[in-house]
Parts: sequence; C-alpha cells; structure tokens
Amino acid sequence: MIFRNDEGFQLKDISPNERYLALLKVRTVHDSDICLFDRQTAELKHLTPHEGDVAHNPQAFSADGSGLYWTTDEGSEFAYLVRYDLEAGNRETLLEPDWDVWFAKPSKLGTFIVVGINNDARTQIQVYDTATMTPLELPEIPDGDITSLQISDDETKVAFCLSTSRQPRDLYVWDLHGEPRRLARSLPDSIDAADLVDGEIMRFASYDGLEIPGILYTPHQAASENPAPALVWVHGGPGGQSRIGYGALLQYLVNHGYVVYAINNRGSGGYGKTFYRADDRKHGEADLGDCVASRQMLIDTGYVDPDRIGIIGRSYGGYMVLAALTLQPEAFAVGVDSFGISNWVRTLESVPAWWESFREALYVELGDPSEDAERLRRISPLFNADNIRRPFMVLQGANDPRVLKVESEEIVEASRANGVEVDYLLFEDEGHGFEKKENRVRGYRAIREFLDRHLKGVATG
Repeated sequence: MIFRNDEGFQLKDISPNERYLALLKVRTVHDSDICLFDRQTAELKHLTPHEGDVAHNPQAFSADGSGLYWTTDEGSEFAYLVRYDLEAGNRETLLEPDWDVWFAKPSKLGTFIVVGINNDARTQIQVYDTATMTPLELPEIPDGDITSLQISDDETKVAFCLSTSRQPRDLYVWDLHGEPRRLARSLPDSIDAADLVDGEIMRFASYDGLEIPGILYTPHQAASENPAPALVWVHGGPGGQSRIGYGALLQYLVNHGYVVYAINNRGSGGYGKTFYRADDRKHGEADLGDCVASRQMLIDTGYVDPDRIGIIGRSYGGYMVLAALTLQPEAFAVGVDSFGISNWVRTLESVPAWWESFREALYVELGDPSEDAERLRRISPLFNADNIRRPFMVLQGANDPRVLKVESEEIVEASRANGVEVDYLLFEDEGHGFEKKENRVRGYRAIREFLDRHLKGVATG
C-alpha cells in the first residue's frame, strides 16, 4: 500500500524520485485544493489553504523534483501558472495571461515547459525556457484545439493532436527547430476540406448589454439575395464552451446550407469567473436570454432568413432547446434536443452519492431541490409543455445514466398530447451521447432531414 485514498482525492502526478504524490481535492468546479503526500514521512500536507471559492489544479512536478507547477485563479478572473518550491514551502507566479492557462508540461530534462492557453476558444501553445521563462519563437500553428501533447525524452520534439474547423483530430510531430509535420490525416479522401468552412469568432451585445462570444459558421452559398436558414447551437455543461475545432454534425449541417452560430452564452467556461457564474441560479432565464438575443445578430448578417432560425443542443444544450420551446415559445422556428433534461427536480434528486462533487456543483449553480423546487419547476420544460408551439426533435439513449430515458419520453408524450409535431429517435444501445458510428450516421441524417422539412420545406423520402 502506497497511499490509502479515503477522502476522494484525484492523483494528478508523482515526483520523478517517486517520493511525493500531488493530489487534487474537488469540492465544486469553483473550489478545489491541492495536497502533497510524502511517502517517506507519510505526511499529507495541505498546500492551498484559502477562503471562499478558489480553483487549484496540479499540473506536474519539475524535472528535478524540487517544485510543483499548478494553476490557480486565486485573486484573478483567470487561471494562471505558479511554481511551488517543495523545500522552501513558497510559491512563485510564473505566467498570468488574460486567458485561462489550461495546462503546463515540463520537459523530461527540465529545459523547457510547454504551456497551453485557452485563448478565445482556441488553444494557444507557448514554449518557455524553464530557467528564465523566456518564450521561444514558434512556427505558426493553425487555430484549433490542441490535445494529448507530449515532449520527447531528448527534448527535441513535441507530439500533439490538432483539430481545426476543417480538420478532425490529427497527429502532429513538431521538431522544436523546424515546422510541425502531420503524421496522419483523419478526413476521408471523399471529403474536400475546401468544401468545409472555418469558424469565425463573433460577439454581440445581449439583452442587458453583456457581450456574448460565439463561433459563426457560414455556408459558402449563403448570400443576401438568397437568405439561408440558421441554427443557434448550444453547448453542453452547464459550464462548457464551444471551441474552434472540428464538429462532424456542425459541418454536415453547414454543408447543407445552414448557418450555425455556436454560442458561448453567459455561464460558459473560458471567459473569466464572473462570466462563468453569471447564470448561477438563473438557468433557463439569463442564459436562455442570450440565445434568444443572438437571433438579431444572425439577422444582421444580412444572409439569414429571420423566419427560419432554429435552436439545437446536446445534454445541457438539449435542455436549453426545450427551455426555449417552453419559456420563449415564439423565439425559434424549430428545436433539436439531443439527450436533454426536461425535469430538473427529478434530475437533481437522482444524482448518485458517489458523484458528490458534481452534485454539489449542480446545487450551487441550479439550486437544491429540497429548497428551490418551485424555481426548478418554473424552469423545467416538462412543467411548461403546454406552451410549446413549434415542431421539435428529440434524440435519446436508452441507457443514459445522466439524462434518464423518462426525461425525453415525458416531454414527447406531453407535447404530442397538445398536438405538437415531435420526432422521437431512441437509440437502444447508447447512453449519454453517441459511441457507435452507425448511430451517429443515423442520428445526424435524421436531424438534417427534420430540419430540411421544417426550415427548408423540403420533403424527404
């Protein structure tokens, strides 16, 4: 036995000499702590005492084992990078950009540290000389989402995966003294990347003047003389973020003539703590207001038909679709809900005990069902199903542990009883989202055919 974990710690890293364990204790998404376990002395040391909500996250031990890198948002809107000296017991701030530091990885020999920054929904990579924190001059890397980054043991190469608007997740190797080289191409030869579109960062002033960011995808054929249908795309979470990167369904819909705006409504991650918490206990109200307000931004492009704007989302985004249809029933022409919640009271009451940190986080954001049942019923689509006027589609996994099948079945049944047209697609072998390619193909095609019927007036066979 090396360490007995009775307190729900997450093991984040082990020091090079295997003496220390860096442990993370998560209370909520806003509040977490770092502890250090010394295998020699069996001492568990709390490194991040604080008051209020502060999020800490261990990144890695230094190559020589003398320090621990971590990110923290203490006293800041964004997460920044610090180094803790294990012997002296003090910490030093190394990097404090205007965006969240997502990760930091020191090289094995300790010469470099690679840092990833969530820069306006894109992953920005910086490499620093560890001794001086002087940035290295880097080659230009396309805007996108960078993951799975690794540094070679001899510190000469970096491997990473890159996804861009027109390119699925591909593997690259980058010689620090040369240019990144792609080793694999995920996009099938049958698809021409030129037929796809790049996402454009687009902001607008919402109903109360708050600036809301998002990513706009415009079909090549969109034009003012032939206005296109459009969709407001709502990410999951709550607290997720739509980012520059490849989305198969999104590109599929854009390729078939739909303008798509992937909104990062208030409550989205990546834009500071204040923005992230701006929808706490206001879900289905403050954040939904942003989605409705984005319609005018789409109309102002000059190439979107005001009467053919729908809303689409998955998981929490699916809830937002149902909330729009019930709480703002005239705002959108259609809705597509994938794996979305319809009854917050039941959902919050059914969060299992072993998911304690997530349950506490949901209670902070949405409310405790034992205390806030009235408000939760007010924002739950199931209890407002009589308001639905527009056709919508629901996709559901029969084995979904997060959004139970009954969530979709009840809203579908209630809507059909009121004469609303609902397409319901149940996947018997799926959970919370698609894992099987054949189901994705079936589901995506069904979504496009539904939208073609109701936003284009095109009959499908």
